[in-house]
Amino acid sequence: MRMLKKQKVLCDSFSLRVRHLLAISNAMAERPSSKELVWVGIRATHVSELQQLLQSSARNRAAIEGMACHAQIIRVGLRADTITSNMLMNMYSKCGLVESARKLFDEMPVRSLVSWNTMVGSHTQNGDSEKALVLFMQMRKEGTSFSEFTVSSVVCACAAKFCVFECKQLHGFALKTALDSNVFVGTALLDVYAKCGLVKDASLVFECMPERSDVTWSSMVAGYVQNELYEEALVLFHRAQAMGLEHNQFTISSALSACAARAALIEGKQVQAVLCKTGIGSNIFVISSLIDMYAKCGIIEEAYIVFSSVEEKNVVLWNAMISGFSRHVRSLEAMIYFEKMQQMGLCPNEITYISVLTACSHLGLVEKGRKYFDLMIRVHNVSPNVLHYSCMVDILGRAGLLHEAKDLIDRMPFDATASMWGSLLASCRIYRNLELAEVAAKHLFEIEPHNAGNHVLLSNIYAANNRWEEVARARNLLKESEAKKERGKSWIEIKHQVHSFMVGERNHPRIVEIYLKLEDLVGEMKKIGYKAKTEHDLHDVEESRKQELLRHHSEKLALTFGIMVLPHGASIRIMKNLRICGDCHSFMKLASSITEREIIVRDTNRFHHFKNGYCSCGEFW
Repeated sequence: MRMLKKQKVLCDSFSLRVRHLLAISNAMAERPSSKELVWVGIRATHVSELQQLLQSSARNRAAIEGMACHAQIIRVGLRADTITSNMLMNMYSKCGLVESARKLFDEMPVRSLVSWNTMVGSHTQNGDSEKALVLFMQMRKEGTSFSEFTVSSVVCACAAKFCVFECKQLHGFALKTALDSNVFVGTALLDVYAKCGLVKDASLVFECMPERSDVTWSSMVAGYVQNELYEEALVLFHRAQAMGLEHNQFTISSALSACAARAALIEGKQVQAVLCKTGIGSNIFVISSLIDMYAKCGIIEEAYIVFSSVEEKNVVLWNAMISGFSRHVRSLEAMIYFEKMQQMGLCPNEITYISVLTACSHLGLVEKGRKYFDLMIRVHNVSPNVLHYSCMVDILGRAGLLHEAKDLIDRMPFDATASMWGSLLASCRIYRNLELAEVAAKHLFEIEPHNAGNHVLLSNIYAANNRWEEVARARNLLKESEAKKERGKSWIEIKHQVHSFMVGERNHPRIVEIYLKLEDLVGEMKKIGYKAKTEHDLHDVEESRKQELLRHHSEKLALTFGIMVLPHGASIRIMKNLRICGDCHSFMKLASSITEREIIVRDTNRFHHFKNGYCSCGEFW
């Protein structure tokens, strides 16, 4: 009922405005025949009213009302007025009617700088970067003057399409015309460089700028995060903080994302404290970043507290929470909140479905996964993208349905990604399917020729099947390809400092103590039945050598250091850049029982919560 009343009020208001416009034009038509009298006596007042209505239409994205104004402008003979035409173009642009704006622009007898800027900006904002660039070149050919807004708009158009060459040309143009020091142009340049992966160029532009706005700072912090330079992002954030600059929601969100990626819980809490001081704590996107940070730092309970504190939740917040549950193998909670979200009247989107399908993958829930995949298409009209298909391939592969996973890859309307073939290859390792493993590996070698991990995984599958000749051939192929293998690394944050460990670490200042403590820990474990699972070390070496290699894995060293320095009973949080191996998984379970601690390990796939000798993954990972 309220909606009907609101619509009636809007309709009445619109009718009044249209009648008012008709009255204006009729009054003008009925004036004496002296054109000069009409122009001077009436037009000034009514032109102002027409322009106010145009501005209102642009603000409210009211296209129909704006078109009514356009009709009256034509009727009263204002088509040649440049200012009014500029306002009309702006209205059409704001309403998304770019073609109407361009038609008006092309028909203008006289164009001002505002006319050009409005049209270039319109093309940029609506994703027509090529037209924006062409228009800028036309503008230069005609000798029309330009401003910093013109250049920054064209640079933004380059950013949208990752046009590096054009961006560098515009940078040179900005230097030539002394516009490079302008805050708008400089910010646009560093933004496009960062988006194109040229973060050093972006940083150079930033450092050379004599004046920086809050948008400049937030763009640079975001640029570092986009290029996975999380440490640099946090350093810049703290630098801005030391200078007393006021942070906006974009800077805070980027800083929280950097903390989430590094699993830097202490720094994340410090950013949250800054957030509370700024008064932007109610911003939905900032809150979602905060939830994501806590979830990725291993404290899903704190993420849930933040989520629960928000009264009016949108899809972004629900997605952040469902994703957090999924990452922590709290699949039941992920599915329950998927249902609750719909009960609150919100419709799941493609991101929601990625999270809930991932939750199914983590527990091997094949039928549930199929149900959600069908629901996405049939009920919510969400077109599955390559990520949804990747989730389904993972669900089927982990459940041992390798041929069904391969059939899905063959039937889907997209080219298979490296992630899909990698998932299938990993599943082939678990179920020792050499035939499909070789097929998946062949595709991976073509897609990612420089990823050594694919060669190693295939080699490990051969090794697990005692096919040592193929192992040697796979490793020779790896050497010939010059691909570099990513070394396993684990890290742990203690008192604002991150301690990193490699397998067989030698550089840590307390490494001798760590190895001695580790030997003691292994000795205690052997008393209760621990035996190294040497089948997880796939080197063709003696059994004793395999045991030594397994014992010195990076996550074991990080755990031992955590036991040494953290208070008794405190949780230990370890981050790892590769998948945790089976022996380390068993080691962590026993360690959680012996030390009476919760041990949380984040690997590339998920979080493992080890407590009282059990893991949250239920041995399915």
